[in-house]
Amino acid sequence: MPLLKEWAVAQVAILERQVALADIASSWVMIAGDASFRRYFRLTADKHSYIVMDAPPEHEDAATFVAVAHKIRAANLRVPSIYAQDLEAGFLLIEDFGDCMLKQHLSNTPGQSLFEQILPLLEGMSRVGTQGLPVLDGASLRSELDLFTDWFLQRHCRHTLAVDERVLWDSLCDLLVEVASSQPQCFVHRDFHSCNLQVLNNGELGIIDFQDAVLGPASYDLASWLWDRYVSWSREEIEQWVEQARPSLAPQLQSEQWLRYCDLMGLQRNLKIIGIFSRLYYRDEKSGYLELLPQFSGYVRDVMSRYAELQPQRAQVIKWLELCPK
Repeated sequence: MPLLKEWAVAQVAILERQVALADIASSWVMIAGDASFRRYFRLTADKHSYIVMDAPPEHEDAATFVAVAHKIRAANLRVPSIYAQDLEAGFLLIEDFGDCMLKQHLSNTPGQSLFEQILPLLEGMSRVGTQGLPVLDGASLRSELDLFTDWFLQRHCRHTLAVDERVLWDSLCDLLVEVASSQPQCFVHRDFHSCNLQVLNNGELGIIDFQDAVLGPASYDLASWLWDRYVSWSREEIEQWVEQARPSLAPQLQSEQWLRYCDLMGLQRNLKIIGIFSRLYYRDEKSGYLELLPQFSGYVRDVMSRYAELQPQRAQVIKWLELCPK
């Protein structure tokens, strides 16, 4: 029996004393993973199910997952309980939130109803303690933006920036970093979207995939939700929800300033995502992500058309997006 399975079966047997090891082991099922190096399995015993997380230490940090889970739970938000851990090996036995992602409700639930479920989570996360978390500072934001040039332009489009293009790109990055750094800072999940929210049996939403949390811009997680990969909201809805969130996330800001922060934060994140999806395909050999590039390219085009300060770079960015192989 592989070491991970042997460890997990033994941990479940401790929790479920009346169930035989062989019966627990026979329930071992691999479940869908995510874009990381983590793997997930399900074990069932006496009608109780558990999730086994394998977070290879050379790529992942299980200790950070545990620490952030405690922080979020302290803010009275639902994250998986952790029943057992071997941090050196990267093994965790955690609560099973089931298989119903919020993504599955996007097509049959009005956007406003969804946002009324999302806003309390955003409010709660804005109050999560940030002591000990990494800071999403200027260098980190630039590193995220570099994914666009390194993996989308150079690797996917086979395009190397000319000197004048690099000047334009650097000026855009400087602007986006300044906008992100000047707004209120709080706990940021960093990948807050419909696949990382689970609908629990009682209808409550559970939060997963939070191990990359940082201290960062107040608009980051809101932007992640509004510019989702599986649904495109109208501009009217986006502006409505941005304003609806302002009293909770940034009450000290005026509406126009908050909208600008959200738009430009979304622009930074969507440029990063285009790079990440390219990297997932070429480096990690994970298919399915390149087909999402047109949606995020559309997000970038839309926001860049809305602000005079973005016009010096707009035409060039559109040209880059049009280099994408068909």
